[in-house]
Amino acid sequence: MLASALSGRVLTVAEVDAGEPAWTDGKTVFIDPSSEASRQLAAVAVQACLLSAGSLEPDLVRRLNRRRALAARYLAVEGHRALAANAELLPPAVAALVDQHLAARTDSPATSMLLAGSREFAATAPSVFGAIRPRKILSQSGSSDSRQGGMAHQPRRQNGSPAELDDLGDEAAEDTGPDMFSSPVGGSGALGRMVAKMLEVTRRIGGNGPPGADAPTHKTRSGVRGGATAVSSAGVGTLDDDHAANGATGATYHEWDVHRRSYRQNWCTVVEMAPKVDGEPPLCPVDYGLRRPLARLGVGLDRYRRQDQGDDIDIDAAIEARTELLAGSAPDEAVYLDSLRRRRDLSVVILLDVSGSTAEPGSAGQTVHAAQRAATAALATALHELGDRLALYAFHSQGRAAVHVTPVKRFDDALDARAMTRLHSLKPGAYSRLGAAIRHGSNIAEHRGGTARRLLIVVSDGLAYDHGYERAYGAADARRALAEARRRGTGCLCLTIGAATDVEELRQVFGSTAHATIPRLDELSRVIGPLLRTALRSADLRRRVA
Repeated sequence: MLASALSGRVLTVAEVDAGEPAWTDGKTVFIDPSSEASRQLAAVAVQACLLSAGSLEPDLVRRLNRRRALAARYLAVEGHRALAANAELLPPAVAALVDQHLAARTDSPATSMLLAGSREFAATAPSVFGAIRPRKILSQSGSSDSRQGGMAHQPRRQNGSPAELDDLGDEAAEDTGPDMFSSPVGGSGALGRMVAKMLEVTRRIGGNGPPGADAPTHKTRSGVRGGATAVSSAGVGTLDDDHAANGATGATYHEWDVHRRSYRQNWCTVVEMAPKVDGEPPLCPVDYGLRRPLARLGVGLDRYRRQDQGDDIDIDAAIEARTELLAGSAPDEAVYLDSLRRRRDLSVVILLDVSGSTAEPGSAGQTVHAAQRAATAALATALHELGDRLALYAFHSQGRAAVHVTPVKRFDDALDARAMTRLHSLKPGAYSRLGAAIRHGSNIAEHRGGTARRLLIVVSDGLAYDHGYERAYGAADARRALAEARRRGTGCLCLTIGAATDVEELRQVFGSTAHATIPRLDELSRVIGPLLRTALRSADLRRRVA
């Protein structure tokens, strides 16, 4: 249970030979059964935190294959960073292992890799950290990818750039030499990389100009009006030069500054804006076969009387049956009480990204916005018809003082033609301050959902971008916001529909949160059930630990 709660996924724990260091393949944590209980606990926590922090992603681990020295140095720094990122959940004995000075030297697995590859870095990991087994992780990752059947876009694997190889030190040069002309188109040589970059169609956060800057609605500016109850997410650390956005009213939230490794207190203002209806007809949702995979999600236990079997006796039914028997009538044999999963016990908040980048053409002959809007309508309709409490909001931003959230349907509103008209009238524009929108959606689910189980579904192309919210900063804040929601017991799922966003970029933004890239809408029904079960199971585990 501890391994699953810390990692945010279902993990099992198994034994290895005595004296062998602990390791994981992403599905199971292997520990030494002969070691002390405290060391076993610490070993499980370290390996689970590495998975939670994205330290063992296949793209990173592939660079460690056959490089034991580099893997050991990477574990020495990344292990402390991963533990520090989950400090709130660690047992006290494990938290004492964290070297805060070493953890502060890195803010991501990529930075840890560069630090481990530098010649002056000579730290060693405590023995309780175990080891990294690249081949085991890559083998397990490969089998998982083959089971998914190609649902997520997988870009062509290429070796790192010459600059990256130089940063890794001499060990990288041992395995990778200069190759100017091998496989020029799509190959790993320098010429091949240059041609591939010229022909590249996937969208990246670090591309030329802000995402969606060429969209006609991108430069739309609107004033900040209206009000909302001010709330703050759980955050730590205060910076004296950080102040709430001046002149804006609404819900204020902290924002994670990855560069200073601290929260900016009350940094973003989220304003709920009234939806604009421009005469569009109601959006007619298409049934993509979602009801069946969603039917068993979020079902709570209820006590039912007069059952044919059960775990207790229904006294009233038993007395009536006895009376009928004494009267000479055939008694009813349904005299039991049973707990059955028939009551819907799930509240769902869907956040739809309507920033300017979603106006770009998608992979299915329509814009990303049109594909994600259609998927949102199908999900909302299926969940509503199954009896779940549902809220649907759209969001975009124009700076930290103007994160605009549009309520298409609140929890107590009906999902009728007016709601579908509001959904159809949404137009993409401006930017995407993803972290603030996630914190607001999580706050809505937690305080207005009214159920024990909560789910936040983010439908976005994954391009977190705004003024002062670029690249690594925005990605780290979005990851942090999702982690905050999951720690408070809200399951999180991120969907990218019809967008060609690079998979590695999505991993940086969504982290270990359940997420998927789906090229076509008709493929949604095949993956939505397992993804939502994973999200809810992760939230349930964290809620039990808390």
